[in-house]
Amino acid sequence: MRTPVAIVLSLVLLALAAAPASATPSAFRLGVAAGDVTSSSAIVWGKANRTGRVRLVVARDRRLKRARRRFVLRALHTNDATVQRRVRGLGPGRRYWFRFYQGRGRSQRGTFRTAPGRHQDRLINFAYTGDTDFNSAPGQSQPYWNNGEVFRAMRNEGNTFNIHFGDTIYSDSEIPGRLNPIALTTRSKWAKYKVNLENRQLRGLRGSAGFYSHWDDHEFINDFSQQESTFSNGVNIKGQALYGRSVRAFRDYAPITYSHENGIYRSFRWGNNLEMFYLDQRSFRSAKADDGGRCDNPETGSPDVAPTAPQSTRDIFGAAIPSSGLDKPVSPACLQTIRDPRRTYLGRPQMERFKDAIANSDARFKVIMNELPIQQYYALPYDRWEGYEAERQELLKFLRARVKNTIFLTTDVHATLVNDARLKTLESGGPENSGIFDFTVGSAATENLESEFDRALGEGSGELADSFFFEPDPPLGVGMRCSNLNAFSYGHVRVSNTRLIVDSRDRDGNTLPDCPKLELPYRP
Repeated sequence: MRTPVAIVLSLVLLALAAAPASATPSAFRLGVAAGDVTSSSAIVWGKANRTGRVRLVVARDRRLKRARRRFVLRALHTNDATVQRRVRGLGPGRRYWFRFYQGRGRSQRGTFRTAPGRHQDRLINFAYTGDTDFNSAPGQSQPYWNNGEVFRAMRNEGNTFNIHFGDTIYSDSEIPGRLNPIALTTRSKWAKYKVNLENRQLRGLRGSAGFYSHWDDHEFINDFSQQESTFSNGVNIKGQALYGRSVRAFRDYAPITYSHENGIYRSFRWGNNLEMFYLDQRSFRSAKADDGGRCDNPETGSPDVAPTAPQSTRDIFGAAIPSSGLDKPVSPACLQTIRDPRRTYLGRPQMERFKDAIANSDARFKVIMNELPIQQYYALPYDRWEGYEAERQELLKFLRARVKNTIFLTTDVHATLVNDARLKTLESGGPENSGIFDFTVGSAATENLESEFDRALGEGSGELADSFFFEPDPPLGVGMRCSNLNAFSYGHVRVSNTRLIVDSRDRDGNTLPDCPKLELPYRP
C-alpha cells in the first residue's frame, strides 16, 4: 500500500506528464517580438532553441484561447533557428497576443497593438533609442556598459510601441579589449545578436509591445558603405560582400521588411495623427569623403576632426588642443568631395520616393526616423548627413518649402543633442534655420560621446567641446537646445491631434537635466 506522500508524488508526476507546453518555457529563451506593425498586419518573430517544427498562435485574448491565426513554421539552420511570419488580416487599433510552441516547449507570451485606422484620432506614445552592446569585458560575465536600464524604463512606460533604432549590435565592439575579433561573417553576427538578447530588459521590451527595428553602421562595421573596402578600424573587406552577410543576419534577428530595391526604407501610418518614415542610409550611399585618405590632416595623419568648420573656429580649438591639427588648413579636395552634388546619401530612387510620400502625407505629424544626425555640429562629419552636404541641403530645403509639422528622430552619436537642422550655422552670413528639429538621443549601452572625445583627444576634451562649442550660441558655438554627452538615454514621444512632444530621458526614466521637452504645436 502506498503512503500518502507516495500518492501525492504520483499525482504530481502525472500532472507534470499531462502538463501543457508551459512545462518547458525556455524553449524560446531569447524571447519574441512583433515588428513592422500596421493597422492590419505585423511580423511576428521568435528564436527557437533548436531547429524543427514550430507552431505559432495569434489571439485576441491573453490566454490565447480565442485564436485568430494558427501557423506551422520551421526553424532552420540557415536562419539560426529563428522563425517569423507576417500575420495579415488583423483589425485596426486592436490588441493581440501571440506565442510560439515547439514540442513540449513554448515561448513567452508576446503582445502588440495594431495601428488605428487611417483617419482615427488616437493618442500615440512611443519611445526610441539605439547603440546597444551587451558584451562583457574580457574575463568578465556582466555587460560592460550597463544592464539595460534604458530598455527597462521604456517598457515601464507601457508605450503604444517602441523602436530599437540603429547599432542594434556592435560587430566591432568599443569595449576595451573587445574590438577583436570583429564579426564579419553571418554566423559571427548571429552570435552578437544572441549576446544582446540574453539581456532580459531588451528581451522583455521586445515582447511587451509593437517593436520597430532599424540598422545603422555597426550591424555592418563602423562607418560602413558598400562602396568601400577599407574601414576605420583596419578591416579590409569588399563592402558589397559584407553588406550581404550583414543584411542576412539582421533580417534573421529583426522582424522587418526588406527588399533589394528599397532596402529597409518604409513608412507606417498610425491613424490621423502620425506617419513615420524610416530612411535607409546604408544601402545606397556613395563612399565617404575621407575614403582613401583624401581628408587626412597633415598633423595627425588621420581624417580631419572638423573639415567643414570655418578656419577661425578651427584655430580657436587648435590652440586649445594642439594635437588635433585644427590649426592646419583643410585639403581643398576633401571639401570639394563633401560638397559634390554627384555624391548621394539616400540614393536618388529612395530620395524621390521619400520626398513624394512625405509631401503627400495627410497625417497631422510626420516623423522622419533618421539613422544619423542631419543637424550641424561639424565634428567628424564624414559618416553623417554633413559629409554629403549637397544632399543634406536639398532635403532640408525641400522639407522647409513643402512639408509642415515634421521632425527628425535620430540616434547614432552616443549623445543627446537637440537643435534645429540648420542649413548653415557658423558659415558666413550667420545661422539659417530650417525650422525642423533633429532630436538625437542615446546611447542605450555603449561608450558615450564625452568618453570618445577624451579617448581620442585627451582627458577633458569632451567637457571642453560641450562647454565651449556645443552649448554656446553662434558664432562661438552651435547653440544646442540640449547637449548631454555623458548619459545613457532614450527619447519619449507623445503625439495627439494638437501637438507632438519629445522628451529626452535618462536610464531611470527621468527627463535629462538642462534638456527641456520639445513641443511642436500642429500648424494647419
